[in-house]
Amino acid sequence: MGRKMVVLAVACWIGAAPGAARADENLFGYVRGAETLPKGAWELYQWVTARFDKDTGHYLAFDTNTELEYGLTDRFDVSGGLHTLSIDTDDIVIDGYLPGSKDYALRPSGVEFMGKYNFLKPALDPIGLSGTFEISYDWKDPHSGQEKDTVSLETSFILQRYFLEGQLIWVGNGAVEAAYADRHAIDDLPPGFDWPTDPEMEIEFTFGTGLSYRFVENWFLGVETQYQTEFETEVGQERWTVFLGPSLHYGGQRFWATATWFPQIAGGGEKYPGQGSGYHVIEKTRNEVRLKVGVNF
Repeated sequence: MGRKMVVLAVACWIGAAPGAARADENLFGYVRGAETLPKGAWELYQWVTARFDKDTGHYLAFDTNTELEYGLTDRFDVSGGLHTLSIDTDDIVIDGYLPGSKDYALRPSGVEFMGKYNFLKPALDPIGLSGTFEISYDWKDPHSGQEKDTVSLETSFILQRYFLEGQLIWVGNGAVEAAYADRHAIDDLPPGFDWPTDPEMEIEFTFGTGLSYRFVENWFLGVETQYQTEFETEVGQERWTVFLGPSLHYGGQRFWATATWFPQIAGGGEKYPGQGSGYHVIEKTRNEVRLKVGVNF
């Protein structure tokens, strides 16, 4: 009984400490934390991600995700989100991926629904543990902006631990995603351009981790990294990448914001003809920048 009281007191101190991370506050841009919302609480998220640089031509894409999350219980959250996409490419032609120049502003590109269950609470148990299940449907190809129907199912586990009475926070993630993708036919393709329209099955594995330190009240500075690899129906392992970069987080009483620069530091797999770098820049880019904002109500 005495140990439980000590653990509870520490948990309360972490939650009440000035600048401490609050329930489901995103300290990182890409890796997730294990906390969930309290029962009956709502949170609105807005993500904006810029992806740029394929080592040739001009490529700039923006993705947004507007998500609303609700705490059904103190341990179980549900959420739904709307995706939008904008593409600006020029002087890049890659078989099967980029048929030519394209430039259009943000437009709806997909929807998602997710459930998150917390098994062990980071503030009460030696380590926090949560699991997620997500289903999404996208009708735009995120690489080219062309019409492409993709249905994805993803499951993940999330670990989180507090150190130094909540001043230092570690998270670790692992996820597997299975996807069914079907490209639409395109008129007026370049001569000899390969644009497969047979449905494909893909499986993707993602592992990430991050460490964030509160250096002044309400402000956290962190670093996060993510390894991702994808396997497809006919080619086996198609790609792998490692991204690593810094994150800056501000957590207020009613809202929070996180900015992350996420450059690719290693990658491999399929390459386009003439590609000179040792990175994977067909489906990925050399750099990503993400801004996330959350509002509690």
